[in-house]
Amino acid sequence: MRIAVIGTGYVGLVSGACFAQAGYRVTCVDVDRAKVDSLTKGRVPIYEPGLTEVITEARRRRTLVFSSDARSAASSADIIFIAVGTPPRALDGHADLSNLHAVVATIAPALRDGCLVVVKSTVPVGTGDRIEQSLQDLRPDLEFDVASNPEFLRAGSAVGDFRKPDRVVVGAQSERATSVLASVYATLGVESARVLKTQRRSAELIKYAANGFLATKIAFINEIADLCESLDAQVQEVAQGIGLDARIGPQFLSAGPGFGGSCFPKDARALARTAEECGARMTSSRRCWPRTTGGSGRS
Repeated sequence: MRIAVIGTGYVGLVSGACFAQAGYRVTCVDVDRAKVDSLTKGRVPIYEPGLTEVITEARRRRTLVFSSDARSAASSADIIFIAVGTPPRALDGHADLSNLHAVVATIAPALRDGCLVVVKSTVPVGTGDRIEQSLQDLRPDLEFDVASNPEFLRAGSAVGDFRKPDRVVVGAQSERATSVLASVYATLGVESARVLKTQRRSAELIKYAANGFLATKIAFINEIADLCESLDAQVQEVAQGIGLDARIGPQFLSAGPGFGGSCFPKDARALARTAEECGARMTSSRRCWPRTTGGSGRS
């Protein structure tokens, strides 16, 4: 089975390298030709423990190549993972999907029957529906599936997270797409019990909801820290006391300047924007999410 991973940022590079190490023939694609040349020469543009070794081994086994030609890579791939950035729009804070839609338009003419297009990028609910419609418009005779497979990689442990994930979310509208993705992760050694099979829209929302909840925990403990200062209590002790509750857990209960990093602020804003657009009231988001400077990293 051949896999194309479009986008060699944090998510795409880790995913492509790990798929290749598992024995799949993988082409990682990026529009930045200088970056592709650097990767081809063995220079990894990000530091992540174990990633260089994974890439080196896959390159040695000739299961991993790098390219700047997305159309060519897609033409020979059975599965195309799209892992391009979806930064916040300056105007309204919603996710900017221009890179994603550009990829779809580029690869559409080259896709072959039976292919599976998988969105790993963090995208608003309904994006998979729009991609499916775009491909149907561009290639009305093409047989294909579109799935959502959000990532949950943490900086500093991304390779381990990919190999031994808490869960793998597979969102698809067909049993065929679900089975194909589940079998790919089974090859990586992921137990079937850790593969959550959902509808595509649910998978898209799971990523935002997970990051929104973690951001809320950080914002909440900071509010408690302010209260502790007024009451002459120790926030570390309070955090420990509530974190020992198995329903809550100790993670993300360290008081600090607020949540930040590359994902939490943009995903919190995008989730709130999604709620506004569909008319859902999420009042807790307005209270808990404004403090977004500094603090925690990506997820």
